[in-house]
Amino acid sequence: MVDVGGKELTERRAIARARVRMSPECARAVLAGEGPKGEVLGVARLAGVQAAKLTGQLIPLAHPLALTFADVRARVEVDEGLVELVGEVHTVARTGVEMEAMTACALAALTIYDMVKGIERDVRIEEVVLLEKSGGRSGEYRRDGA
Repeated sequence: MVDVGGKELTERRAIARARVRMSPECARAVLAGEGPKGEVLGVARLAGVQAAKLTGQLIPLAHPLALTFADVRARVEVDEGLVELVGEVHTVARTGVEMEAMTACALAALTIYDMVKGIERDVRIEEVVLLEKSGGRSGEYRRDGA
């Protein structure tokens, strides 16, 4: 791991996004909470929060961090067959939480696939990207178009 011992403790925040593409029929079931395994979005949200908390164990060189906030919000566009997940993570630490936000989105997206594979196997995770971050030596970042 990178030595962050000499850095100052600062407030850190990161927001990431994942997009999951499926048929409109499958998206309708997701929105209605009628997946074969139950209510899809609530389970995906919890999986994402849990993943954010476990990032230091999942990614070999990521620092384990005490998070002050983690959440995953979902938006479903039924006609487009799209579920958009936005993960947000905060901490006060010597290193950022970009990996925690992206891990939250990635695991929430994988959970959606797991929850709907009984309806449709052609579900695609189209992207997992960092939208913005703040805090630390490198300052602010905002993805173009975010």
